[in-house]
Amino acid sequence: MLTAAAVSAIAQDYPSRPVRMLVPFPPGGPVDIMGRLTGQRLAAELGQQFVMDNRAGANGNIAGEIVARATPDGYTLLVGANGNIAVNPSLYRKMPFDPRQDLAAIGLIGTGALLMVVHPSMPTNSVGEFIAAARKRPGSINFASSGSGSSAHLCAELLKLMAKIDITHVPYKGSAPALNDVIGGQVQMLITGVSSAIGPARAGKLRALGVSSAKRIAALPDVPAIAETLAGYEVLTWYGVFAPAATPAPIVRRLNAALLSALNHKETQERMTALGAEAVMMSPSQFAAMVRDETIKWAAVVRSAGIRPD
Repeated sequence: MLTAAAVSAIAQDYPSRPVRMLVPFPPGGPVDIMGRLTGQRLAAELGQQFVMDNRAGANGNIAGEIVARATPDGYTLLVGANGNIAVNPSLYRKMPFDPRQDLAAIGLIGTGALLMVVHPSMPTNSVGEFIAAARKRPGSINFASSGSGSSAHLCAELLKLMAKIDITHVPYKGSAPALNDVIGGQVQMLITGVSSAIGPARAGKLRALGVSSAKRIAALPDVPAIAETLAGYEVLTWYGVFAPAATPAPIVRRLNAALLSALNHKETQERMTALGAEAVMMSPSQFAAMVRDETIKWAAVVRSAGIRPD
């Protein structure tokens, strides 16, 4: 009883100092953008600074291991996405940690579509024209990704499978460097989070061909869904917050309550909609169940495509 009372008192005072939130990819990518938006709102809800710490590498495993091994006191958190949380356990033969065992699910931030973009020099103005060009010249078109097994990679692999085309994968260490090289013309195509590609597309630095959601999105109403060309095509990425596994339940509940309040804020929802994402509110147990289901689903995709880390 004394121990429970002590933990409860700690949770009531939490947070009493700045919270460190690790982002497993470089600045400028969709996980970073969604993480910073979430950190700003959590800071407003809890009255403490949330310090963003980008620790890129190993497709997100470096940041994940840091958080998994951190003191479980709520002061070290992770922004996770389906790639580094649900895909990596099947992608890597030897994981430095187990996301389902070593991390506590705090809550889902939301889901988002990805955007298929090409360099403006490519003579393709639609998904159909891109597929036709790829069929005409098998293996000659390159596509970038934020790393093997990332959402960007799996999206393109699904495109290859459904369209029956041969395009060449060029993996990067994060979405931002991949995006920069497509803007620079070093690589021809990329499927990445709307939040990071929408600005360059609107500025004419990239040409948007399609979104990965089943239907068009409010942020880009004139851009078709890839499914309008390839019936049944749909991939959504998700973003969430995690803590070390042994974090006291009262702190987990406090963080989840703050996250739900932040996501329920009109300004947060408007900003997420503008970035092609949708706020989704879940309890810790609901989010943990979703992570389990996603891990099983993507394991089948990784096995089928024979994907291995580079």
